[in-house]
Amino acid sequence: MNPVAFTIFGLSIKWYSVFIFCGIVISYILITSECKKFGIPKDFVTNLLFWTIIMGIIGARLYYVIFNWGYYSSHLGEIFKIWEGGLAIHGGIILGGLTVLLYCKKYKVSSLRILDIIAPCLLFSQALGRWGNFFNQEAYGVATTLEKLQSLKIIPNFVIYGMNINGVYYTPTFYFESLWCLLGVIVILIVRKLKYTRIGFQTGIYFMWYSVGRFIIESFRTDSLMLGYFKVAQIVSIILFIVGLVIFLIQLKKPKLEDMYNSGEKVEIKNF
Repeated sequence: MNPVAFTIFGLSIKWYSVFIFCGIVISYILITSECKKFGIPKDFVTNLLFWTIIMGIIGARLYYVIFNWGYYSSHLGEIFKIWEGGLAIHGGIILGGLTVLLYCKKYKVSSLRILDIIAPCLLFSQALGRWGNFFNQEAYGVATTLEKLQSLKIIPNFVIYGMNINGVYYTPTFYFESLWCLLGVIVILIVRKLKYTRIGFQTGIYFMWYSVGRFIIESFRTDSLMLGYFKVAQIVSIILFIVGLVIFLIQLKKPKLEDMYNSGEKVEIKNF
């Protein structure tokens, strides 16, 4: 399995980078299109996503480095070598999410409205990004057999044989997470179309949906970041699930016609 997609001017571009870039571009198009329905200026969205993506990448790297500090404390120069890999999605979600909150607060815009717009697009990008793990032959699970993988039926042959690493077949947890994320996108988009969907529902569902899938899938991964005897991703998944549930319940308790996502009300942005 070759992790390099192509080479330009002597620089090797990996599939992982290609999938991340595609996810960003597609998400930008979809987010700006949805924002247009609410009268949100394209410049506002572009600036917001620029800083969110930058801070998200920084957060993903910091998260990975912190929980691998035993290694990086002795190799400080490698902390900045992000092109060699080492990004953790939870770190990106946390710092990227905080960036959205601060940006929206600055311009007095409903952060939940913006997070709702971003949620399915982020989940789609995560589904796409997992295929970069496939080409890097990482984020896989426990060792298994060819017969076991073929018996599952839902795994394409090219994925099965791509999980043959040094003669051993591994569980393609990246693939299952990608499918889970794609299914989540469908669920959130269906909820978005419902008449009585409130602002915040999509954000809450995103946190709960991804957290449940990640918690289960993480049980089978062999390359998890650890905090003592516990897998960090499972701890964070529990926390984010609770955050999502709280957001959902708070919005659910509001009067029936208050804070409707599809109210048709234009979003007012101050001081932009």
